[in-house]
Amino acid sequence: MESMTSSSVSAGSAGEPSTAEVDSAEVSSTEVSTAELVEQLRADRLWLLQQIDGGRWPELRLDLAALERELGQVLEQAQEKLNLGGNR
Repeated sequence: MESMTSSSVSAGSAGEPSTAEVDSAEVSSTEVSTAELVEQLRADRLWLLQQIDGGRWPELRLDLAALERELGQVLEQAQEKLNLGGNR
């Protein structure tokens, strides 16, 4: 998968690495577990919800709220799969 990321993702503006390349390097170098990743995403979702509720980005409120709901659903599914995988 690393070869796909480095070859299929173009560099960012001004020759900077793209977000996908940076994220891939960070994940592989820190070896974040799936459970830790889910927790980080939960924290990001909470932050996003707080920002929306605080009135930030009013022109994007509906889209961000939909994104937050979808992220919540994905995180619930991931948690269910993690729990099922741990019981086997």
